[in-house]
Amino acid sequence: MIRKFIRKLLGQAELPASNRGAKQASHKKPPVSVPARIHQIDSALISRHALRVTSTLQQEGYNAFIVGGAVRDLLLGVAPKDFDVATDATPEQVQKLFRRARLIGRRFQIVHVPFGQEIIEVSTFRASLSASAAATRAPLPAGQSARARRGELDHRLHAIDASGRVLRDNLWGQQHEDAARRDFTINAMYYDPATQTVLDYHHGMADIRARLLRMIGDPVTRYREDPVRMLRVVRFAAKLGFEIEEATGKPISSLAELLGNVPSARLFDETLKLLLCGQALDCLRQLRATGLHDDLLPMLDTAFEHPQSEKFITLALSNTDERIRAGKYVSASFLFAALLWHEVREHWQKYKAANEYPIPALHRAMDETLYAQMKKLAIQRRHLGDMKEIWGLQPRLEKRGNSAFKLLEHPRFRAAYDFLLLRCESGELDPALAQWWTAFIAADSAQREALLTESGPESSPRRRRRRGRAKPKESQDAGKSTLNPVEKLS
Repeated sequence: MIRKFIRKLLGQAELPASNRGAKQASHKKPPVSVPARIHQIDSALISRHALRVTSTLQQEGYNAFIVGGAVRDLLLGVAPKDFDVATDATPEQVQKLFRRARLIGRRFQIVHVPFGQEIIEVSTFRASLSASAAATRAPLPAGQSARARRGELDHRLHAIDASGRVLRDNLWGQQHEDAARRDFTINAMYYDPATQTVLDYHHGMADIRARLLRMIGDPVTRYREDPVRMLRVVRFAAKLGFEIEEATGKPISSLAELLGNVPSARLFDETLKLLLCGQALDCLRQLRATGLHDDLLPMLDTAFEHPQSEKFITLALSNTDERIRAGKYVSASFLFAALLWHEVREHWQKYKAANEYPIPALHRAMDETLYAQMKKLAIQRRHLGDMKEIWGLQPRLEKRGNSAFKLLEHPRFRAAYDFLLLRCESGELDPALAQWWTAFIAADSAQREALLTESGPESSPRRRRRRGRAKPKESQDAGKSTLNPVEKLS
């Protein structure tokens, strides 16, 4: 209390004048305070680093709470994957309290506080949009240089775009305003570890009990502010097994085109969250049902028109969901390679039918598919390289033969092998091919030699030809291995 009193005397805890006026003008909505005996949050599930951040801020006289998805998961009895903290301290004030803390974000400035591999994300309470609009119309501060005034004007003019999407949101407010700015009722609760109470502003506890996903405020307006919220509706409903409230779900199909105005890097992050939430198959079905996939993975419609490709994607996503539930590693590159394989294969077959050599045809098909995909969703460069290697290894796996030993040492062999298993299981290739590779992996050296011999002359190791008189041209052509173009991939 003494520290808090001193900070008030020094004016360190006050917000800028424009923010204070907005705060005073806003109507405060009191929250429901839920004690520990009712919410029954297991404190063992809370990160000690999140506790350290909240206690440090509180000791310095600030309000600080664990907020958002972490509180939702704790109420559901699930250990949160990450923790967010909300406070009335400004980002600059937060940064001063923690070593290695760094400010990030332009649209909404936050602070990342790292503790080894874990990062606690700290945000300042945001003002209501009406307060932000009032601040935008307020007179420019006196005494500023012409350059500073131009910068302030530019900031205000570009805070919201023509579609209603919020581009910048760094006006700080009170906790009840911050709660109203959050997307869903189940994500707008604040947990105070010091008192072990949950502050509920929008009946989030009741919606959790009803397993209902409800948007705070008018859904159409909220989607226009941030179109990514439509993807979050799909993800949370699938991940939590919640029903989407009618008013929340109804406008999504008609507003799907707003995703085209979202930066591709942010779309990629949200798409990855969808695919790695443990319910990727349900998410994908919901994306297609609402038309949201058009600005993410538009080629899925073509793929799902073919039963074999639909089965391939279904198997890939089902296996991914099982691995995530089992706590196993999942490769994002593998997932995107599976989702786009139908398009690659279609182009590849077309080029081969036009008498192009198989391997150059495959590379051309890969490049064409990725070029079309990148117009919608910009897949990160590091994933693109892995995807091409997974696809590029498929012809070599189909051939087996003399390159089998070398293939085992390839860094992408395991992913390419798993990809081949899916192709066999979906009916694209003969299941005997998958059985052969499974046996080859498990065999010792002698058994592998036997498997190569049994697989036929095309798959057996080539013997080095002795130097000597050249064979007639017809004989050379007859003995030439069809694997030579593939060998260049290694």
